[in-house]
Amino acid sequence: MSSLPSVIIAGRSEDTKNYEKALERLGVSHRTTLQDEAADWATHLLLPGGGDITPAFFGQTYHGSRNVDTELDLLQFRLLSRFVAQKKPVLGICKGLQIINVHFGGDITQHIDTADTHKWTGHDQFHYVYHCDLSRRDFFYQLYGNSALVNSAHHQAINRPGKGLVPVCRAKDNVIEGLSHVNLPILAVQWHPERLPDHNGDSLLSYFFSLR
Repeated sequence: MSSLPSVIIAGRSEDTKNYEKALERLGVSHRTTLQDEAADWATHLLLPGGGDITPAFFGQTYHGSRNVDTELDLLQFRLLSRFVAQKKPVLGICKGLQIINVHFGGDITQHIDTADTHKWTGHDQFHYVYHCDLSRRDFFYQLYGNSALVNSAHHQAINRPGKGLVPVCRAKDNVIEGLSHVNLPILAVQWHPERLPDHNGDSLLSYFFSLR
């Protein structure tokens, strides 16, 4: 495998401009597509933020989900499945974290009680997240130590983590804000590193691109 990453952004280009700009700034080769055969040549998968996941995918009816796009969900799950099967690195951002969680059998709280402190209000909100994995070998502790100030634009959150997924950080209201897989090069965050002020998300993106 080439030492240079070739990244797939799993989305529609009209919705992924911030991610594309971040990767261009970092000089990383990328393509925005929903074609699952892209997994055969790309080295990394980025699952971007977006609307909510269709609740049927995690065995629920509608209890607060909105802005769902079932076709997009299906295509993102297919791409993720291909990357998981090939044990290639995956980064989930916001909705992408939730897609990863559902893929591994976890579920989602469709509208959290503390949504007012997390949701999009015409702009990102900001709050601290805190390391919660006692092993201290996860990506969050390596990059940030015990805490980090992050941006927030979501009203849903993980309820039950999927098989093999370990929470690595939480907000003060106990919302899971980061996950990593115990065996696979898969990590995910509930915030948006691609648009953090002053390019403060670049360290996380660069860490992801270094995975093989």
